[in-house]
Amino acid sequence: MPQPAPQTANTTPATAPTGPGSTPTTAPRTDPGAAPDPAARAVAEEQATLDAAWARRATVLDELEETLAAARPEDVAARVRVARLRARRAELRQADHGLVFGRVDGDDGSVRHLGRVGLPGATEDDDPLVVDWRAPVARPFYTATPVDPQGLRRRRHVRTDGRRVVGVDDEPLDGSLDDSGLVGEGALLAALDERRTGRMGTAVATLQREQDDVVRADARTPLVVQGGPGTGKTVVALHRVAYLLFAHPHLAERGVLVLGPSMRFLDYIAQVLPALGETAVVSATCDTLVPGVRPTRAEDRDVAELKGRAAWLPALRRFVTSLEPADGPLALVLDGEEYLLPAAQLAAARRAAAGAGSYHRARDRVVDRVHDLLTDAVADRQAELLARAEEGFEDVLGRLDAALARSDDRALHTGATGSDVDGVLSDADLDALRERVAADRGVAAALDAWWPRRVAADELTRLLGDADLLRAHAGPGTGSGLTDADVARVAAEPAGGAAGWASSDVPLLDALAELLGSPADDGAGRDDPRASVDGRDDGTDDEDGVFVAGRAAARRDWTYGHVVVDEAQELSGMQWHMVVRRCPTRSVTAVGDIDQASSAHRQTDWGEAVGDALGDRWRRADLTICYRTPREVMELTGPVLRRAGSRNDPPRAVRSAPVAPWRRATTEDGLPALVADAVTGMAARYEGGTVGVVAPVARLAGLRAALPDGTPAMSATDAKGLEWDGAVVVDPDGIAAEPRGWNGLYVALTRCTQELGQVVVGSL
Repeated sequence: MPQPAPQTANTTPATAPTGPGSTPTTAPRTDPGAAPDPAARAVAEEQATLDAAWARRATVLDELEETLAAARPEDVAARVRVARLRARRAELRQADHGLVFGRVDGDDGSVRHLGRVGLPGATEDDDPLVVDWRAPVARPFYTATPVDPQGLRRRRHVRTDGRRVVGVDDEPLDGSLDDSGLVGEGALLAALDERRTGRMGTAVATLQREQDDVVRADARTPLVVQGGPGTGKTVVALHRVAYLLFAHPHLAERGVLVLGPSMRFLDYIAQVLPALGETAVVSATCDTLVPGVRPTRAEDRDVAELKGRAAWLPALRRFVTSLEPADGPLALVLDGEEYLLPAAQLAAARRAAAGAGSYHRARDRVVDRVHDLLTDAVADRQAELLARAEEGFEDVLGRLDAALARSDDRALHTGATGSDVDGVLSDADLDALRERVAADRGVAAALDAWWPRRVAADELTRLLGDADLLRAHAGPGTGSGLTDADVARVAAEPAGGAAGWASSDVPLLDALAELLGSPADDGAGRDDPRASVDGRDDGTDDEDGVFVAGRAAARRDWTYGHVVVDEAQELSGMQWHMVVRRCPTRSVTAVGDIDQASSAHRQTDWGEAVGDALGDRWRRADLTICYRTPREVMELTGPVLRRAGSRNDPPRAVRSAPVAPWRRATTEDGLPALVADAVTGMAARYEGGTVGVVAPVARLAGLRAALPDGTPAMSATDAKGLEWDGAVVVDPDGIAAEPRGWNGLYVALTRCTQELGQVVVGSL
């Protein structure tokens, strides 16, 4: 019996073939004695180019190996050069699929071939053998249409299997008008008909114009991409990363963070960026962004919604401010004597440290100032005591020195200088005294009691578990929006310690850790340019840039060159602040569909979702064409979207289903068998592809026991971002009855690329 393969993540196609306005050509079987026909000539022509590209790739790799073997990275500049050579080697090694995938013929007679990486000609005077798909000159391949040919006469998609050309797809761009919005329909639609696999593929060969606009958009402003099911959001975002790192290499110095909804989802997309030559990538979820912290506790949706609100950030700032010492003088003991530092001096020290950026950094600055103040107090008291000494003491010492000197040049000198003579400490004396003050254990203990060092996990546990403390900083009258009932609800839920953390606690913990800072924080790191040049944080001491990813993943306070957020509609306000904290430059690409939101927060448009973290410094792009989901399926989603409260137009589907969507009814007892039978039938129809089941959470255990081994069965929330050739949606009414259920049903209905079946309980 055929078994369904594992599910795969969303992908926009990455290969070739037939459609309106294109001429497909495959490698034909021909009589060896016959003259080659146009199809065979086209394939042979591109085969010659592909052979030359493979040979040139091998030559360039050999040259890189020789250069790297001889390199001596003795300084930063040399290490940077070696890092770039290694990155070039990595992308060439990865480019074993799609080395050449396209060609454009210009009106001026020029011919350019496009591929995953650029390959130079044999000499410096030669044109490039292959143009990198990210280069500006390659853009017309994706954006030209018969309406706007952009100087091109023809576009050709080259389909390859390893080192062999298996077909071409020619599109004349000087013909009749075409306003469909698609380019390369032949290549695109054939790719859509391919079987789903267990990994997301790259799409550099079949990006469409609106997708390419997103890929090449300005990186200086946060970009939020709204796209319905099947519009290629994820793969477009990942290709945007590859393009930005090509166009702005400095971003690679800090690496790229890719945030996804789950580790399972990240596993499916894991090969896209390395396949595009990008290796300095950290994949994570919001739950895994804080090293050493993992949620272990489930939480009710209402509590998760309360904790996810962005208003917690000012509440946590108020809480951290309250942890600082109260105003007033400070008594310190040194060498058995007590010194009282005035409140005014301490207040001035705290005002000077107000811009330190964190509780512990401010503490360190104030403690340094207290050491100065105590040193001054000790020096002043010593001077005062000496001033009270017998008058003439200084003169006696002076006359004694003079007499000894006159009687014998070899006599011992008393060494009376500085404070030994006049009671005033020299600079050297003051430095020695300050060192003694800073090293004194009694003084250190007193300062620890006055301004304690804090642990973020302990303080958050204390705050969330104390209703009175919580009310003082986040309750009514503070501007947080929490009512007394909300405060009581949060405080009643255990957090931290033996209870463990919930998912909504992680952003709070991250924010509190940022506000507190490290107890040993000296200010270097995130805000210090030395962090990327002085030691090895420039990422140049490891193979192919992987070092940066490893270093970044281990540090909570790492700042990235760019951040991609997938399924961004699921992030709470506090999670959005986690994103901005890791990329203060706001070089962020967020992709999602607000209509597929299933998390506990209540945002229904992008302005509500990102406004608190990004302000008005972001722009929106829309992907309007659905390449994956058949139009017959998309037609079923209109009523569902209206029930979900959607404010967006659904994407326009461009392909038809080979099998019309169907619905079957059964009883409770007959449900597992009918679903298993439907899955088996789909698996036979899409052999080599994938089939998946989406059902209400309460039905999953029973269904998994009845389904063929290996069949993925999951909730609508877990199915988000995944796709299968065939999808069976079980008990759609039950899905709609779950929290944000109409959004969930919209997700469930749009997971298939070929066939959708619905199994209802009861009558149709």
